[in-house]
Amino acid sequence: MVPKVKICCISSVEEARMAIAHGAAALGLVAKMPSGPGPIPDNLILEIARTVPPPIATFMLTSETDAQAIIAHHTRTLTNTIQIVDELTAGSYDEIRTAIPSVKLVQVIHVMDEGSVDEAIRISTQVDALLLDSGNPKAAIKELGGTGRTHNWQLSRKIVEQTRVPVFLAGGIHAGNVQQAISEVGPFGIDLCSSVRTDGKLDPIKLESFFAAL
Repeated sequence: MVPKVKICCISSVEEARMAIAHGAAALGLVAKMPSGPGPIPDNLILEIARTVPPPIATFMLTSETDAQAIIAHHTRTLTNTIQIVDELTAGSYDEIRTAIPSVKLVQVIHVMDEGSVDEAIRISTQVDALLLDSGNPKAAIKELGGTGRTHNWQLSRKIVEQTRVPVFLAGGIHAGNVQQAISEVGPFGIDLCSSVRTDGKLDPIKLESFFAAL
């Protein structure tokens, strides 16, 4: 199966249309973050999300860690999916589901060690999908994605094999290594940001190159 492709760090209606035209099945819209590329204001996330036709998924990336704060954040953006990029520390996934039952929940797992595998297995029963990235939420300034680094794909493979939800693979994936990533990990989806951009802008030539490699 050819993995679905999520293009992250979308910054305008024009970028959203370009990504969809090239074959993206999902768009990542990054809200305020402690670090990393691509954050845009909530009102712009709302504006872009309103233009995206079904069945394309719109992921709002939130760094909120409280269930009620995540629910409130969603009311400002109205995407069809919430990507929680940090650990949920207050409230529960069920609390979010009860408040906004039509919205899909995707939890980011920052793959660092064997503990990340255990975390992914534990959380997988409570969310609709996992997204495996190369951040470091324990850093002095949290890295919650968009690093452009690969991580240990053997750990990611264990997560794919030991969970029953769709798994997206992020972190340093580009046209030159996407086939290796698919072979080694077997993800449901691939998530891209910096590898399809030039000077921060979505690059149609790089998009074409990536989808050709895929």
